[in-house]
Amino acid sequence: MYDQLLISALFLWLLGSLIFTDWPAAWIFVSAMLASYFLGLVSTGEVLDKISNTGLVTLILLLLVSVGLEKLSWLERLSGRLISKSYSASLLRLGTVTAVFSAFVNNTAVVATLAHTVRSNRHHAPSRLLIPLSYAAILGGTMTLIGTSTNLIVSSFLEDATGSGLAFFDFFLVGACATVLGMFTLLLTARLLPEHAQDSLDVNEYLIETEVASDSPLVGKSITANRLRDLEDLFLVEIVRGSRMISPVAPQEILQPGDKLIFSGDIKRVGALDEFEGLSLFAVDEGLLRENMTEVIVMPNATIEGKTIRDSGFRSLFDAAVVGIRRGGKRLSGKLGSITVQAGDTLMLAVGPDFNDRKNLDKNFVVVDDEVAGARVTPFQNLFITAGLALVVLLASMNILPLVKGLAFLLACMLALGMVGGSELRRRFPFELWLIIGSALTLSQALNNSGLVALVAEFLHNNLAALGPWFALAGVYFGTLLLTETMTNNAAAALAFPIAFGLAESYGLSPMPLVMAVAYGASASFLTPYGYTTNLMVQNLGHYSFADYFRSGLPLSIVYSTVVLVLVPVVFPFYP
Repeated sequence: MYDQLLISALFLWLLGSLIFTDWPAAWIFVSAMLASYFLGLVSTGEVLDKISNTGLVTLILLLLVSVGLEKLSWLERLSGRLISKSYSASLLRLGTVTAVFSAFVNNTAVVATLAHTVRSNRHHAPSRLLIPLSYAAILGGTMTLIGTSTNLIVSSFLEDATGSGLAFFDFFLVGACATVLGMFTLLLTARLLPEHAQDSLDVNEYLIETEVASDSPLVGKSITANRLRDLEDLFLVEIVRGSRMISPVAPQEILQPGDKLIFSGDIKRVGALDEFEGLSLFAVDEGLLRENMTEVIVMPNATIEGKTIRDSGFRSLFDAAVVGIRRGGKRLSGKLGSITVQAGDTLMLAVGPDFNDRKNLDKNFVVVDDEVAGARVTPFQNLFITAGLALVVLLASMNILPLVKGLAFLLACMLALGMVGGSELRRRFPFELWLIIGSALTLSQALNNSGLVALVAEFLHNNLAALGPWFALAGVYFGTLLLTETMTNNAAAALAFPIAFGLAESYGLSPMPLVMAVAYGASASFLTPYGYTTNLMVQNLGHYSFADYFRSGLPLSIVYSTVVLVLVPVVFPFYP
């Protein structure tokens, strides 16, 4: 009884911290795991066993292999042919290609590659395509074991509980049906998406700061005399003079040494400021060339989130300087260095030579448009790795070769071919995800050791027995979906699995339908921009509001949920 009270308190703290605080999920899970260990709820051997779980190792290997797969040029070659004058045809082609690639390649990489194509297309407003792009990536990820990290997480838990994980194509039938019907749903609800003109996305979006040097010929002259009103696609919105802010800026305003000139406009036009002697961009000097421009989106729980650019030590952290910042169509004000960074902010960076070698990039940013990326792969590397991936998938699906061995071999080939380097893998190693899943597996063991899972499952069974197993399936699915929309999908899967598995045991059911309900529920992030990384990526790119996600995502969520709840019991029967 004492152990049950302890683990209950621990889980309530865990759930409350994930939902109501901004603390990093890895820190929360590790803290709970350590507490359970020191309280004697799990043994040392159990902890070590969980953090080296085969499914977890497979997940880590997959994410490392994805580093190389992201460099394959197939998707980039196809991207230019996806969008035509017909909106419906463009949406279907874009969605189909996105879903297929997302079934085998990291969703974030697929969306980042295709987002550039969507934004630069001349036929349709990007805001009509970016949310469908994200949703298609989510849908495609539900079709295979490696399509999304949540599938592998659920497989890790199942392997830990039964000794056998999920097969490669266990997800395909339900996932493929959900993807096809989901794409047609998006096509029918396209009118619900906002149509922001291309100009509104490219102009007046970035906040750009410059400083007037003390010896600048601009000093002592008015705004009009200095021709600062004549810039194309750049507008002088504010002058910060000491602690004073001047806005709006009068044409006759006389410039003084040290004035901070705040422009709003098209970041691509920033080169026009070079015409003005003694006017320098914020934090950019000869050590960081503006020719090396990189556009990034700030990730949730990034090191710099909640800090100002100046206080974060941005330059030393990333060997980069912030040239401009934008925030989902909201007008920012004040000095660039004094703006508090939020998750989802888009930054334009001037990067130094060490930028790509920094180990903390992927924990802080999603790179949207990178002009300083490494060399592209050769045709031979393209073909060899593509064939290798196909062979690994085939052998794994036929149970001839364990997926973990196939991925390890593929990673070794990438290293041997020079497609990835040791420093790059160290930088991209998913350390936080490893901590979360390892801790979650340990906490699940603590729940079982205390008898709490059996107690909760018995309680639910006694109260829901008259309703039948389908209602248990629906409860698990919608519970996981709710958790996914309020926290990360990985955390939701980790929390929901023990209850789902225990409930299946109490009913005397096969665990598969309830386990799959957790997997599909953890991927059902269509209502908010925060449940899934790709949703957050496109938020700023398309100037979407929360309501845009809800309007366009609700019909999709209903269709997706219906498919899952109808097909899962058919494909995975309740009784073995």
